[in-house]
Amino acid sequence: MKRNIVVIPTFNEIENIADILHAVMKLDMPVDVLVVDDNSPDGTADKVLQVASEFPDRIFLKKRLKKNGLGTAYVAGFNWALKHNYEYIFEMDADFSHNPNDLPKLLEVCKNHADVAIGSRYVKGVNVVNWPLSRVLLSYFASVYVRFITGMNIMDTTAGFICYHRSVLENINLEKIKFVGYAFQIEMKYRAFSKDFKLVEVPIIFTDRTKGKSKMSGGIIKEAVFGVLQLRLKKLLKKL
Repeated sequence: MKRNIVVIPTFNEIENIADILHAVMKLDMPVDVLVVDDNSPDGTADKVLQVASEFPDRIFLKKRLKKNGLGTAYVAGFNWALKHNYEYIFEMDADFSHNPNDLPKLLEVCKNHADVAIGSRYVKGVNVVNWPLSRVLLSYFASVYVRFITGMNIMDTTAGFICYHRSVLENINLEKIKFVGYAFQIEMKYRAFSKDFKLVEVPIIFTDRTKGKSKMSGGIIKEAVFGVLQLRLKKLLKKL
């Protein structure tokens, strides 16, 4: 069985993708990368293939026909990683908001005493750089709301920097995952939590992107607010 792979979803990340791939390739830990690109018009996929030629059999590209949401991109990537027999499967942003140098920390925790290791902005204070206060408060209190509704004892419920053991992804039924943004991240954690997998938070420093444009939207926030209630209701009705 292969060991480690990082799944990175992209849409118009031409300014970041080469640098993030090279940063991952420089790590001491053995790790491959799968980029799931939603047919970026800026040439992101071509840049991935260019960098991949420097690292044969370590960088892979899954190109989708259109922009279809973060959640579906990750599900496609997770299914690809499971099919190709990886044991530890990471999710990470392309824009350096997640520091590639923290990947070994997540792996260590996941290998030693967790099924899911979460790179957490809030487990030790608030560790966010370059975000306006309004967005910090939105993110922080979103997690407070999620903990209240779901009962999960996780400080950063919307975190998107995560290491999963493959057994988690095999058992939570990825085909049932429907949400796209914040709600997708919450749903993944809640399904793992509901299956009694062990989730452990690892403190990281989150740095907002300096290149490219954020994909945050009002629709994503709305999905998170109402999606959490849907998840809890499904759990109570034993339909999760």
